[in-house]
Amino acid sequence: MYRFLLSRQWVILTLLAAVLVPTMIELGFWQFHRHERRVAQNALIADNIAAAPVPVEELTAPGHTVPRADYWRRVTATGTFDTAHEVVVRRRTSSEDRVGVHVLTPLVLRDGKVVLVNRGWVPAAADQHAFPAVPPAPKGEVTVTGRLKADETTGASGIKDLKGLPDRQVMLISSRQQAELIGREVLGGYLEQIAPAAANGTPEQIAEPDHDSIGAHMAYAVQWWLFAAGVPVGWVILVRREKHDRQAGQASDVPGSPQDDTEPVEAVPSP
Repeated sequence: MYRFLLSRQWVILTLLAAVLVPTMIELGFWQFHRHERRVAQNALIADNIAAAPVPVEELTAPGHTVPRADYWRRVTATGTFDTAHEVVVRRRTSSEDRVGVHVLTPLVLRDGKVVLVNRGWVPAAADQHAFPAVPPAPKGEVTVTGRLKADETTGASGIKDLKGLPDRQVMLISSRQQAELIGREVLGGYLEQIAPAAANGTPEQIAEPDHDSIGAHMAYAVQWWLFAAGVPVGWVILVRREKHDRQAGQASDVPGSPQDDTEPVEAVPSP
């Protein structure tokens, strides 16, 4: 009755269904885990932003890699801006998705160590080889409050660390790289400045990271699982339809079947 399942066409169809089901289930779990990571990240951002600021030296030190648990922690740093070693970070976007640069200014702490401060976004110069117009950093001792971030890497950001760039321009924010240029000990990671506010709103300070939206990962997971459930259901429907069609075809070929009940009509000779 089901010998047709051994045909080449049905063997291929069955193998395809057998591959699709676990693949779709796995894709569903992949989206589900992305949903879980997004939820966990949102909670981490919200908790760290809400936490009271602490001195930056409590969370990082020269050569230190900022752990994910400390991302976006609010920290304070007191020192003097070293504008002579200020650099800009290329190919960064503003809150309105305009392409420009981030202004990275070293802050020399009271003990002589340095922490990098991302003061915000400004438009790039018309000539990509020229240093853009950057509003001056405050003079004298200042206390900066910012969100702590880890050093950027190509693997984490997807940004290539291009070589041969114009003077005082970089692609990634790296405390190790800047320590070599400055000739001082630089604390690992950097600060996204949130206070004091920039004069006249420039540089445009980095917006608080989104920690409300969770994306559509859960919906995608459910879709994949529904697809996985639909494959065997569709396979059964096709098998039953094939069986019915074959039975109907066999019945039409049997002598005395309803299709053969009519009497043959004799030809009437023409006059």
